[in-house]
Amino acid sequence: MIKTIEQAYQFVKKVKVCTIFSSNKVEHASLWEHVDLPEKQPGEKGWGKKMTAVWTWKNQLPAQYPNEIFYGKINGGFAVLMDMDYMASHHFPRAYKDIQTQDGLAQHIYSKVVTEPWDTTSLRKATMQEVGCTKSQFDTALKNLQVTMNIARLNDPQIERDTWVAFKELYLNIWNQCVNDDI
Repeated sequence: MIKTIEQAYQFVKKVKVCTIFSSNKVEHASLWEHVDLPEKQPGEKGWGKKMTAVWTWKNQLPAQYPNEIFYGKINGGFAVLMDMDYMASHHFPRAYKDIQTQDGLAQHIYSKVVTEPWDTTSLRKATMQEVGCTKSQFDTALKNLQVTMNIARLNDPQIERDTWVAFKELYLNIWNQCVNDDI
């Protein structure tokens, strides 16, 4: 059972892919199921030690090990941590979909992210004003851009909010191995 971030790192490396939280809708183990820390106790303020650890580690692991741990989304929109070698050799080639195959809203969001990093809140607000979409439509498009490997979360430990960049910008070597965009 996992009690430290180092043990969480070893767990991700061992299982190759794990969801952040458990779900019977996916075949992967979850970090949540394997963390052995106390859950929030009655009367305790905040999230409790287990939730705090899992939520923090989902950001810290890719920031601390940017060449070894990937944070992303898989089909169904489930957040995962993934061994980088597994992501590059197995997951990316199967999950990647060209941005031109995505809907107009996803393409609009991508056109903003490919130009400069955007945090989720600012990107949502700007997109909703520009195209008149709902929060739900925006959230679905952002999730789909992650699932199709068009965007990735920036792994900068100094940034507190989820901030998005083009996958190609963050993982150019993987992109070049799998995508032929010499058009």
